[in-house]
Amino acid sequence: MPLPQNQLEDITHTIQLAVAPVFLLTAIGTTLSVLAGRLARVVDRARRLEAVFHTVGKEDQQRSLRELAVLSDRAGMINRALTAGVGSALSVCLLITVAFFGYLMQVNLSQLVAVLFIFAMALFMFALVNFLREIFGSLRALRIGMTTVEHPPEPAPAAPATTPEQRA
Repeated sequence: MPLPQNQLEDITHTIQLAVAPVFLLTAIGTTLSVLAGRLARVVDRARRLEAVFHTVGKEDQQRSLRELAVLSDRAGMINRALTAGVGSALSVCLLITVAFFGYLMQVNLSQLVAVLFIFAMALFMFALVNFLREIFGSLRALRIGMTTVEHPPEPAPAAPATTPEQRA
């Protein structure tokens, strides 16, 4: 039995409204994929540093500890971004579900849909801000590493001569 024209238009309109958030889900999913890749690189670098930690000298251990602290901060920012991104994606999924539920039950849930959309966007913005902070942190760490390469530490001054043979 075919749907009456009015119902067909209503469901078509509901589907059209649900398609826009699906594109948002695609953007969120892409961002989550990039974040997961960055987190994997941070974790891999930290594991490499930890694996050789006890085999290097004290100076290299201190450098490794500083780098591990930076990596830990970066991982925290990425974790916050991933958490917010997943929350945003879940909010978009809930928004689509509520839109269809409202249509099926003939209930006006437009205010709830609007609130869910605002919430999803706020979480996504939070994820992007943390992503940007992590990028800035990685660039800052890179600049720090470059300055130590460009300006190696000065060699220690030679000990003063103590015997007549050393003074000559």
